[in-house]
Amino acid sequence: MGASAARRQGAPGVVQCARRFASRLKLRDFATRDPGAFERRLNRTTLQLQKRLPKRAASWGLSRKLLNIFIRDCVYVGYLRQAYGLNAIEPFCEIPLDSITAKAIRRNVSGLPRWPGVKHLSPVISAAYQQAAQVIAKDHRFARVHLDAYWWGARE
Repeated sequence: MGASAARRQGAPGVVQCARRFASRLKLRDFATRDPGAFERRLNRTTLQLQKRLPKRAASWGLSRKLLNIFIRDCVYVGYLRQAYGLNAIEPFCEIPLDSITAKAIRRNVSGLPRWPGVKHLSPVISAAYQQAAQVIAKDHRFARVHLDAYWWGARE
């Protein structure tokens, strides 16, 4: 989780706090072939992280974004992927949402709710954007977690 992931989120020390939290996660707890079990674990862990962030930055949206970045990066690292059985979760992983990814999703899918910003992102709006990302990724034949890397590579 880089410093840019939490830029302008209301409090210093957010990334350090999130990194400390992530370093204590049991990655094997996320390893499942059941999308419902993965989502429940992701939801519980999002709320746990939210409680540990500095008060002014403790939003559900920022917690979810930082957690999604961490899990994505773990899936990307072959050693961690193999050691903790993370192969199965790639299709369940979410794209980390922010203004850039939300804008790209909105360019591809109409009818989405207005993007409220990471600080004000709710589980309901997040789910709508994640579902739209799933549709886009299916057209490209890869998991939605890879969309931001795909879009980054497409930039000129």
